[in-house]
Amino acid sequence: MADLEKQNEGWEQVLEKLVLTSLQEQKRARQWGVFFKSLTFFYLFILLFFALGWLGESDLTMSRKHTAIVDLRGVISPDGLSSADNIAAGLQSAFKDAKTQGVILRINSPGGSPVQAGYINDEIRRLRTEYPDIPLYAVVEDVCASGGYYVAAAADRIYVDKASLIGSIGVLMNGFGFTSAMEKLGIERRLLTAGENKAFLDPFSPSNPEQEEYAQKILNEIHEQFIQVVQEGRGHRLKAEPDLFSGKIWTGQKSIDLGLADGLGSAEYVAREIIKAENIVDFTTREGLTERFARRFGAVATETLVSMGMGWGLR
Repeated sequence: MADLEKQNEGWEQVLEKLVLTSLQEQKRARQWGVFFKSLTFFYLFILLFFALGWLGESDLTMSRKHTAIVDLRGVISPDGLSSADNIAAGLQSAFKDAKTQGVILRINSPGGSPVQAGYINDEIRRLRTEYPDIPLYAVVEDVCASGGYYVAAAADRIYVDKASLIGSIGVLMNGFGFTSAMEKLGIERRLLTAGENKAFLDPFSPSNPEQEEYAQKILNEIHEQFIQVVQEGRGHRLKAEPDLFSGKIWTGQKSIDLGLADGLGSAEYVAREIIKAENIVDFTTREGLTERFARRFGAVATETLVSMGMGWGLR
């Protein structure tokens, strides 16, 4: 009997140890599970930051001398990614950074708002005066036309690819006339205004020669402003070409011959060979998810309205 009791006690101790061991293993498994889940969440969180542009190479490579770069892409407009506010903010951050050896404004734009382009041009000139030891070079990718070139003209030098499209130094105002279509459809236009020019170039009213003449004067005035900006920025480098300010575009190679650009080279080339700081840090102002959604949603509505009315700009 005594041996049986001792044997039972031995089994009870073994079972107790097995239970305790099992509980400890489960506890360790839960702890490791929490650890790996936390690690996975942290990894995904970092990826999200990279995807949204909140964290990037600039945050990891700011410890040594570098070339700062700011991208100007697409149409220059007050509500777009390449607005004057966004480009100016990126340039200001680039110039203020103590490790910046030189700044590259990388341009791929067909133009846009003359006002926004003017703001950016003015800010470039101000920063070059405030930071005289930091050069700013414009590097053109596919296209730098009209308002895009208005901006580039403020740079110390302009570098292009031989196949880039450069120029289009001109101003346009466009719209549609629907009067003939309205007559065929039997649609009557009812328009009340206070002020004889309030319905200026209304697309649903017959053309008005006096208003068209006045609009042409405005375009000519803005065109002269554009020409003056280019002449001030490029100076003696411009060649005597009759069509230089006619709105024509040229290839990158031809633009060098005309003095509209200074040489061939990519952003990497300029950073490595001209600025002598091969490490490139991006200072471009990025948009968040909310801004991105709002911009894309708003662009659809805006394009629909503009296509029915009148649009104008340095394009």
